[in-house]
Amino acid sequence: MKFRSEKKQSIVLYILEKIEAGTDGVSRSVAEAFGISTNTVHSYLNELLENRIIKKVKRGRYELVTEKFTYSLRRSEGHLDSDTYAMNHCLAPHITALAPNIKQIWEHAFTEMTNNVVDHSGAENVLVMVKTNYLHTIAGLADDGVGIFEKIRSHFGLGTLDDAVCELFKGKLTTDSAHHSGEGIFFSSRMMDRFTIVSDGKIFATDKYSSDMVADWTEWSEGTCVVMSLSNFTGRTAQEVFDEYSSVDGGFSQTRIPLKNIFDTSPVSRSQAKRIANRLEHFQTVELDFDGLDWMGQGFAHQLFVVFQNEHPETRLSPINMCESVETMYHHVLRS
Repeated sequence: MKFRSEKKQSIVLYILEKIEAGTDGVSRSVAEAFGISTNTVHSYLNELLENRIIKKVKRGRYELVTEKFTYSLRRSEGHLDSDTYAMNHCLAPHITALAPNIKQIWEHAFTEMTNNVVDHSGAENVLVMVKTNYLHTIAGLADDGVGIFEKIRSHFGLGTLDDAVCELFKGKLTTDSAHHSGEGIFFSSRMMDRFTIVSDGKIFATDKYSSDMVADWTEWSEGTCVVMSLSNFTGRTAQEVFDEYSSVDGGFSQTRIPLKNIFDTSPVSRSQAKRIANRLEHFQTVELDFDGLDWMGQGFAHQLFVVFQNEHPETRLSPINMCESVETMYHHVLRS
């Protein structure tokens, strides 16, 4: 039975996703999902094996073939004189076959992160590692400079490294306003499927943190480790991400703060709310994402949604993804 190329591509991608997830009985699962025979699935598996997209681990089990490339950059040798050297020599050769929208995202995010190393870290050495398979490209930089969270903490006089991590989620944050807008990490992290920064034992992650994702990089890093992952088939564009957080005149007017990525437990205190509220008056709209949190303390809620909101009516706080108990507290403080 012959399929149109689009359907075959859908089946192949589904097979690879199941293999990546470690699913048992891939052939049966794919056959049931698409209403095709297991023999047809086996023919696709054989084709993937022949093309070295997957490899057999044992009978009935496969894994994606992943290639890893490592590059060492040194400031003393001129490798960090600009943000384009690392892009052209380390990442560009591995993304030439990807769609234009994907290459544009990588060019933006990778050069922004390299620029942070060049201008802010003071690092002498940078390890760049690129890992590729049929589904994803992962790229990371690990440097031996001043850790990013310590740099932010000391520059802004913040109390703790946790405060620095919190500020980074909001955007519009830079230690060199004369040369940087403070938007690089914010927009780059939203363009990627997964984006993680590890430094001084603290973590900034826009998705659920996985130590496996950064394991190859953190063993080399004394300062900051940034790791980014993007699907080789994403339809996302850089412009879409910019538009999502921009006003009609193109300004960076909206931000979203994933609270579960900042607090280890559900937030309860006014001091936690004040940490979140710092600099929010620079935005027109702030989405406070409560996804994954099952409670919110009265002090936290009152400080944000009553005290801060009354002091800054020009900034609209918009809570999203609230569970029932969080929503109950939200309405309680508004009524009181």
